Amino acid sequence: MALEEQCSAPPRWRSISLTHVEFPEDDLTGHLLAYISLIPIAILVGFVTLIVFKRELHTVSPAHVLDKVVVLERAQWAHTTVHTEYGMPSSHSQLIWFFVVYFFLFLYLRMHQTNNARCVDLLWRHILSIILLGIALSVSYSRVYLLYHTWSQVFYGGVAGSTIGIIWFFITQEVLTPIFPKIAAWPISEYFLVRDTSLIPNILWFEYTVTRSEARNRQRKLGTKVQ
Repeated sequence: MALEEQCSAPPRWRSISLTHVEFPEDDLTGHLLAYISLIPIAILVGFVTLIVFKRELHTVSPAHVLDKVVVLERAQWAHTTVHTEYGMPSSHSQLIWFFVVYFFLFLYLRMHQTNNARCVDLLWRHILSIILLGIALSVSYSRVYLLYHTWSQVFYGGVAGSTIGIIWFFITQEVLTPIFPKIAAWPISEYFLVRDTSLIPNILWFEYTVTRSEARNRQRKLGTKVQ
């Protein structure tokens, strides 16, 4: 009798420190998925970091939308420390699918490689896209596995996030990008070193070549002074 009660008892739930994301005790899969479910929070932190250090207008644009989520009442689940009452649609699913869809469009429509390594360029884009898709699916699954959402809540969250991502990308490209140079020229933008790199096809390659050229020039001047 005691054995039957022990087998039918619900699992004990533990939470990750500071986050209160709960997972079944002694469940390694649940423990891993609990950390995976925190990826949307990490994305928000990453965007804030990019804004502070890069101060680029195209980065500010999606970050403005990432923290805007649709929230409705959530049913009560087995958790003991659920601090919100929102669940339809899943805000985690909205955020991760907004980011992934927006980044897909940015990767294939906004970024253009300037050198001749076209095959290599397409290969790393495809690999990165597959990784991002896997992350989005994992985050969505984690919310269901950990009993924070139902499949319908996750599905509608993904649809809402993807739709907002598509709409906001084209708003940024067609409406905001043409006025970015004017915004970057404002005195307050110049004071805070806000910049517009929307006309640069591959910002990573541009920053690399400019930095390397400047480092060589400074090294050459330093060598001349030493002589």
